[in-house]
Amino acid sequence: MNAVLALDQGTTSSRAIVFDANGQPLASAQREFRQFYPQPGWVEHDAAEIWATQSAVMAEVIAKVPRVEIAAIGITNQRETTVLWDRETGVPVANAIVWQDRRTASMCDALRAHERLIRERTGLVLDPYFSGTKLRWLLERVANHERLAFGTIDSWLVWNLTRGARHITDVTNASRTMLFDIHRAQWDDALLELFSVPRSVLPEVKSSSEIYATTSEGVPIAGIAGDQQASLFGQRCTRAGMAKNTYGTGSFVVMNTGERAVTSEHGLLATIAWKLGEAAPRYALEGSIFVTGAAVQWLRDGLGIIRRAPDVEGLAASVPDSGGVVVVPAFTGLGTPHWDAYARGTICGITRGTTAAHIARATLESIALQTVDVLEIMQRDSGIAIEELRVDGGASTNDLLMQLQADLAGIPVVRTRVPETTALGAAYLAGLAVGFYRDLDAQWQPDRAFTPRMSATERASIRERWQRGVERAKGWDL
Repeated sequence: MNAVLALDQGTTSSRAIVFDANGQPLASAQREFRQFYPQPGWVEHDAAEIWATQSAVMAEVIAKVPRVEIAAIGITNQRETTVLWDRETGVPVANAIVWQDRRTASMCDALRAHERLIRERTGLVLDPYFSGTKLRWLLERVANHERLAFGTIDSWLVWNLTRGARHITDVTNASRTMLFDIHRAQWDDALLELFSVPRSVLPEVKSSSEIYATTSEGVPIAGIAGDQQASLFGQRCTRAGMAKNTYGTGSFVVMNTGERAVTSEHGLLATIAWKLGEAAPRYALEGSIFVTGAAVQWLRDGLGIIRRAPDVEGLAASVPDSGGVVVVPAFTGLGTPHWDAYARGTICGITRGTTAAHIARATLESIALQTVDVLEIMQRDSGIAIEELRVDGGASTNDLLMQLQADLAGIPVVRTRVPETTALGAAYLAGLAVGFYRDLDAQWQPDRAFTPRMSATERASIRERWQRGVERAKGWDL
């Protein structure tokens, strides 16, 4: 029996999942790794620990399916997280700077005069979220640039899987660096000069689905995509106007825009959705929400009002509404559509009658409301109506949250039967390259659809209160 192995390297854990020919998971393994917060607003990972956990779960999951032959390996990864290592030793020169990290906010402020150039060529806004300023920050602190290799996590994994033989990335990850022209699909010299990045440190850019190399065991590495693009592909959002949201540490709403890169006037990102072999790239609009699932973790670890993350559903459901409380979880600033690196979290509307249940419900509402803000401007900027939202990720199993999402968005929310769509997308990309998968659309199946129940009046009232809360959170740390 043949299968495809997906390596899903995320923000808080490394996972490996084996998928069969029908796109069904056969076995999985997962290990968490440490998070480092050396200063307020700084977030780091130990890249060596990431590789150690990823290689460990890869070996663990293969051992679980001894009669299965791995036909290909697909990789999906946390995007924008920046690794810089020594080519000769293969050792990182510093901790990886995580996508959530805000240390380069002032560097971005100093580059505001070039914001239009960056937006036109990369489709991105000028923000510490992306890899460009992270890489510049590291390069300013390290000598001997000719020996250095830069990569997002996919590059780091391929480097280690091939024992330093290949230094590559794919177009989806390259499109998140602020150094890559998404229209010409190549590194941009003007941007490299602007960010003081030598071309010698950059990986070679490949498509999202092709045979890049083989492991020492002879298994093809054949698919790479950043986590949100992999999820879009795994959700089979293959036509313009189809959209998905992944609820993880943050949430990422992505809409397929076909062969056209749409310029947003409201803070959305234009990005490459995927590129299959020699075919033309497909593009997408994306809204990046920095904190969603992490807000539930904060209820657990910071406030201590729940013992386990799943407990939030029962607590929030114990009250009929949030009692006027608004939680804005801007713990690391606000992403789309605000792009305020200085915003900080707020809780508004507290009275003597406020309980932990009201705060829990307001936190779930904040996850749904941030998504609604993104969906609204996606439709406005693209001129395409979104008729349903396909959802996945850990928090998509929360039925109350999914009902709130449908109510506040006013469209059906459809949860997929296979929740691991990010890993599945990576498996699909790798399987296509080696001929293992063919008719993928026939494999997608819904688990449950949530339809709107809330009145338009109530929806408008909640959204108006939410907007007042967001305005209070902005610019707090100036």
